[in-house]
Amino acid sequence: MNDGILIGIDAGTSVIKSVAFAGDGTQLAVAAVPNVYVTHADGGVEQDMHVTWNAAAATLRELGEKIPDLASRLIAISVTAQGDGMWLIDKAGEPVGPATIWLDNRAASIVEDFVASENYAAHYARTGTGLTVVQMSGKLAWMQRHRPEMLARASHAFHCKDWIYFKLTGERVTDPSEANFTFGNYQTQTYKPDILDQMGAGTARRLLTPVVNGTEIAGALSADAAKAANLKTGTPVCLGYIDIVCSGLGGGLFDPSGRSGCTIVGSTGMHQRLRMSAGDVRLNAERSGFTCIFPAPGTVAQMQSNMASTLNIDWLLDVARGVLSDSGISKTRADLLSGMDGKLLEREPAKLLYHPYISRAGERGPFMDLSARAMFNGLDTTADYFDMMRAVFESLAFASRDCYEAMGPVPQEVRITGGAARSNVLRLILASVLNAEVRSVTREEAGAAGAAMMAAVQQGLYPDMAACAARWIDPHLGEPLKPDGQLAAKYDAVFPQYVAARKAMRPIWRALRNGS
Repeated sequence: MNDGILIGIDAGTSVIKSVAFAGDGTQLAVAAVPNVYVTHADGGVEQDMHVTWNAAAATLRELGEKIPDLASRLIAISVTAQGDGMWLIDKAGEPVGPATIWLDNRAASIVEDFVASENYAAHYARTGTGLTVVQMSGKLAWMQRHRPEMLARASHAFHCKDWIYFKLTGERVTDPSEANFTFGNYQTQTYKPDILDQMGAGTARRLLTPVVNGTEIAGALSADAAKAANLKTGTPVCLGYIDIVCSGLGGGLFDPSGRSGCTIVGSTGMHQRLRMSAGDVRLNAERSGFTCIFPAPGTVAQMQSNMASTLNIDWLLDVARGVLSDSGISKTRADLLSGMDGKLLEREPAKLLYHPYISRAGERGPFMDLSARAMFNGLDTTADYFDMMRAVFESLAFASRDCYEAMGPVPQEVRITGGAARSNVLRLILASVLNAEVRSVTREEAGAAGAAMMAAVQQGLYPDMAACAARWIDPHLGEPLKPDGQLAAKYDAVFPQYVAARKAMRPIWRALRNGS
């Protein structure tokens, strides 16, 4: 089908998008609908499951308004979404309540107790993934203790993409990535859900769903879903992997040479390495990070994630906006960022040292500590706002190096995507801190692209993922940016102090959290 179209659905926490691609990877159209979540005083964060599905269907209908003859030209749909969380349905396929999404931290004490237990080392060795409060296992344990009647009504536990896939096809399944890093064994790719027994939620085992690989198997669009989306019944539908894997795939992570990593500089920071076999995975002493099955045979994506990346920049911008607002001056973040690169380049590198743990959820990579908090070091009366902002930019690069070194040597080339990747100064700082070439990936909507690439392989448009990536990704790689020699030497000297400072602060952070 020369004019055939693939659709990737990327259901984020705040926005749900459907993106149409030509078979060669050309992006044709985007439809987006905002989604909302509710935050409760006890730490609960919930999302309405029906609202989420209706938003996904609305984006498909909107694409139909933008693309002529979409239904007849559509080759396949593939869906990825926000990861973790817990989306429970009953036997009739109805939600048993609102979804408990990844931001919910009501299971924090349960997770902390398990991580401190004698069982955690074996769990980490098996999953290759550090347990944090975002994952479904802790949420099931919390539900067992505090809402057992709700858990009893459930027949299946989904992640967000599984719920949308169910609404599209009627099939109750999950994908290999989330199944394995939460409940499985990354080497054998089989469920090992005894973590639920150890967390006091063994009865929830019955809720786990079969695993299907979206690069091999496609479901079929149901009549109800076809009506809701204005598409044809029977259209193939692929279940993509978790959004971080699909974003890595669409962001250039698939490099069989092994010399490249992929960094996503968004609200959170994600730093990824592709391992050509599970035997190449390097676990770390902090027992942190993710090990996810990757949608190419035998491969595994190893990741470390910063809880907050550009959220740190947003925070400091908002501090300035607040001060200006008190004086009757209204400025947007974009206003303040205008010309920022030039101002930061004029500042002394590493004059201040900032640690980017601005999230109230602490940090999860390369160490896990709910108590971790952001901090400046080196302030004196000569420091001004732009010195502080430069330190924040530098901190994102130090955090990236901290994460990569937890997975082995820093890659020779790092491909970056995400909104902040457009900053020239950030790219230069990142290249110099990592002492590696940095290449921007100009492809937009990397998560949806990664999901659509899985459908392209499943439908036989390409013989394998390598051929698909060569067509969909390589043309979108920018020219390599080399590190600045003087900057690299400066940052090399400072990085050990960055690591030493965050290690020294851990007992103090915990004491502050406990009010002592």
